Amino acid sequence: MKISKHIKTGLLLMALGLTSCEDKLLNLTPESVLTPSDFYKTAADINQAVLGVYNSLQTRRQTDYLLMEVPADNLYMSANTTIAGSNDVDFLTVNADNALTAAFWNTTYNGIFRANAVLLNIDTPVNYTPGQKDQYIGEAKFMRALYYFDLVRIFGGVPKVVDKISIPEAAALPRATEEEIYSLIIEDLTDAITRLPAKKSIATGRASKGAAMALLGKVYVYRQDWANAKNQLEKVINEPDYKLVSDFASLWKLETEDNDEVIFTVKYVDGTNGQSLSTSYTPNGGLVGIADRGAETSLPSWSLMKKYEAGDKRKAATVQEWWTSPAQPNAEPIYYPYVSKYAVKHSYGASGIDIPVLRYADVILLYAETLFRSGDKANALVQLNKIRERAFGNASHNYKGNETTDFMDLILDERQLELAYEHERWFDLVRTGKYLSVMTREERLYNYAAKTPVVVNLAPKDFMKVYPIPQAQIDLSSGLKQNNGY
Repeated sequence: MKISKHIKTGLLLMALGLTSCEDKLLNLTPESVLTPSDFYKTAADINQAVLGVYNSLQTRRQTDYLLMEVPADNLYMSANTTIAGSNDVDFLTVNADNALTAAFWNTTYNGIFRANAVLLNIDTPVNYTPGQKDQYIGEAKFMRALYYFDLVRIFGGVPKVVDKISIPEAAALPRATEEEIYSLIIEDLTDAITRLPAKKSIATGRASKGAAMALLGKVYVYRQDWANAKNQLEKVINEPDYKLVSDFASLWKLETEDNDEVIFTVKYVDGTNGQSLSTSYTPNGGLVGIADRGAETSLPSWSLMKKYEAGDKRKAATVQEWWTSPAQPNAEPIYYPYVSKYAVKHSYGASGIDIPVLRYADVILLYAETLFRSGDKANALVQLNKIRERAFGNASHNYKGNETTDFMDLILDERQLELAYEHERWFDLVRTGKYLSVMTREERLYNYAAKTPVVVNLAPKDFMKVYPIPQAQIDLSSGLKQNNGY
């Protein structure tokens, strides 16, 4: 895998004092951030600290599917999973003691504390090269914005921490409102855009100006601020550094993972600094030429698989239906569906394929939605059909604009097919309110012999648009209040 030497080194050397950062918002230990006397003396120190900010996302991203895909209709947990709390997410029965939400909270705030530490100590070194200090500020603010964007989408309003705080202050810190958190996100990204270099001037895996513009445009979509969303997304659409690659499958190959469609991605190195997601999706019995065994934590839902039309090239690069055991590679394949999007040859639990956060196709679909919401259906159709043409290799499956299906449903369906297992589906259903109807019924395992799916009936409620605040955090705090319904 191609990766910047500096990124690789920084991500592997987190023992360089960065463990003094708090792992929990209310972890009652004397240290909350590194002190200037311990670190942050040179530009190289700041660079290492910035890489530490990315490390928190690298740690978390490989398990984000458990909270961002599993509760929706793309994925369901397998019968043999041992991941604590995952079945409650799968069946929409999460409570405040869920281990997955607690881990997500802790790791994400760890990243925020690291970003804050960079920003609080950025003025200490005096040996920056031209533009270097601005880049580090931009990276820290981009990452802080991304972390808060994830938190506010998962939990709603959360504590707003942008400075070093004492233990008593942390224990009394209340939840900020969603509006306050979104204001901080927009402020951070707006500033980051002015400081970050273009994509070609920074290593893949680090934030660029285009990444900040794309994320800000996405934030505005979530806020339904269509005028600002259009402005930001158009800048990315018109940016020559980004374009759709011709072959969708090439996005998920090690040799072509760094491509013109990548806007922001999380980098991994097989074996030494790999991710577990590829193993999680690999069948227990392994995959021929890829892995001798897998964890098979979760499986693709028939609700998604049945939506792929004949000729849609994305299907084979996203899910496979027929499986052959590596132990018997010449045996007849059996119907045994699995997620194939991250299926590259890899070490068990340590795959080197990157996990994207933002790519150009996502921006195009967000732009199509923005145009439609702004009353420009004709141009929204043009953007939507860009994705369709790539999927089918020609214009034969383009939408004409006279379909009986609601146009917004066409966009959401296209996002589901294009971005499956990229941690977008649950958020798309929640932000549009569709989860209340879509998630009443999920078709999971498909009985190939009987040609019928196994249907699971669910009971989504309005309050489930956010997860509960972890009970451990509430127990440590006098300021945190639980979300309604939990």
